[in-house]
Amino acid sequence: MSSSKLFTDENLSLLLDKLDYAFQPIVNTYNGKTFAVEALIRGYQNLGFQSIPDLFDNFFEKKILYKVDLLLRRKAIEKFKYIKIENIKLFYNLDNRLLFMPDFEKGNTTKILQELNLKQDSICFEITENGTMQNKIMVNKILNNYKSEGYNIAIDDFGTGISGLELLYLSEAHYIKLDRFFIRNINKDSRKKLFCSSIVDMAHIMGIKVIVEGIEEIAEYYTCKDINIDYIQGFLISKPTINIEHIKSSYDNIPNLFENDRRNKSNNLIDKDYIEYIEPLNINSSLHDLFLYFKEYPNNNFVPIINEYKTLIGVIHEVDIKKISYSQYGLALAQNVSFKSKLSSYLKQTLSIEISWGIDKTLEMFNLKGNQSKGIFVTKNGKYAGFINVNNLLSLSYKRNLEIAQNQNPLTKLPGNNQINNFLNESFKNEQITHIVYFDFNDFKPFNDYYGFRQGDRAILIFSELLQKHLEKDTFIAHIGGDDFFIGFKNKEFEFVYKLIAQIQEAFKNNVSSLYNEKELQNGYILTKDRFGVQRKFSLLSVSSAIIEISNKSKQENFDKIIGKIKKDSKEIPVPMGSCILM
Repeated sequence: MSSSKLFTDENLSLLLDKLDYAFQPIVNTYNGKTFAVEALIRGYQNLGFQSIPDLFDNFFEKKILYKVDLLLRRKAIEKFKYIKIENIKLFYNLDNRLLFMPDFEKGNTTKILQELNLKQDSICFEITENGTMQNKIMVNKILNNYKSEGYNIAIDDFGTGISGLELLYLSEAHYIKLDRFFIRNINKDSRKKLFCSSIVDMAHIMGIKVIVEGIEEIAEYYTCKDINIDYIQGFLISKPTINIEHIKSSYDNIPNLFENDRRNKSNNLIDKDYIEYIEPLNINSSLHDLFLYFKEYPNNNFVPIINEYKTLIGVIHEVDIKKISYSQYGLALAQNVSFKSKLSSYLKQTLSIEISWGIDKTLEMFNLKGNQSKGIFVTKNGKYAGFINVNNLLSLSYKRNLEIAQNQNPLTKLPGNNQINNFLNESFKNEQITHIVYFDFNDFKPFNDYYGFRQGDRAILIFSELLQKHLEKDTFIAHIGGDDFFIGFKNKEFEFVYKLIAQIQEAFKNNVSSLYNEKELQNGYILTKDRFGVQRKFSLLSVSSAIIEISNKSKQENFDKIIGKIKKDSKEIPVPMGSCILM
């Protein structure tokens, strides 16, 4: 079949009938409710093409890309209309090259939606990084046009192109979709986790929600949940389906996973007393309703805007409407039905956090936002729940710092037993491999008795500083008490842990030598009484260690039985290592 004769005006619609759309659900990370579906073309092989890009390249070359896109858009929207789930969106991939078609014009999607009795905010256009920056002015113009008409914008495959951040800045998108490359095995790749976590934080500060594609494994889900991804898409939830009857309103495996992964965060929950409920306004309200709102609530200088499903979609600041509201004819214009000023014209995206994120993440996000914000909005399962003002955030910060201080070891300032218990509980629930290392000084009591408590504290501080110097920032370091320390590694190979611990033990042995007198250093021992009052030789300070490997087959009840044995074994096995137990 010749590509030059493939499509004509006469047979175009007939040929496109050979194409169909499959839909893949995009669901809430926490409750598994279906938030949207993405339309994915199926049947391109029926037209003699090997891939979807080949298909669209042909449309582009013939300069009929926009005409074809409108036909396909109608096909996708018509099929979407019959999905019997309330309050879901259709994510539709927009080929950016259609902007350069000679017959491109605005308003056609709105006509389709009006015919089908659907609202503009039910459609989200996905644009990609690749090829979008050829004409920045035109791209920015068309994106603003779609947004002004009430459509949502998502940046697809974020992170794969070189212009992603610039596109994010220009588009002021509602959503970004992280490419599946970054999600595959994210639970085993600390660099992917760091990259995605940074992008998520940046997006949330800008009021943008984050979707990840390609989740297939439970461990990937848990990592995405940990870095506060808003919505997820992938085979773990559902494969794309042509039959819309197969699309569910919610997917029970997700809330079950969420509940099963609950950790002991009782000290990190946001007390509802800190959350103020500011009366919201519906996005379908009139400009006149907005004027009346600020008169009814004179102490409010902004209003949260929600849709009919109580989803927080943005905020309107009183200062942005003062020019109209205080003008001579402002009120009359607002009351005039023919004056088509929509609230969306004044709507701004805003920083919000899910209540399940807890105090620490809330404070972190607010601090990243800086002085621009008067507080932070709170949602619960995506629905508007209230607002935490600056004063309450400061109170939360003080309370949290006090709790942390109380749980820290007073000498080293490292986390104590409560945090250790939390780390252990989490480790037994995760799919990933965790290595726990227990440290105990050798002959510390004789040293402490001989040189005094001050020198003993210095030895403990030397070891604490060595741990923090040698270990990566995401390593859990804790001080059990006295000369006992605890560290935890996630997603590290045993050989890596073993070598690193040996280096720390050797470094401690060298560094702690500065605490001895020259005579004891030359002798290689101190002469003092043991616990029974008998004078004898004690070796210079060193540290023993024991490594425990926890996998998805490990049982937490076995840990308590093992920990006592470790302390004994670590003393009996010569330095530089100690014992190693695989649970």
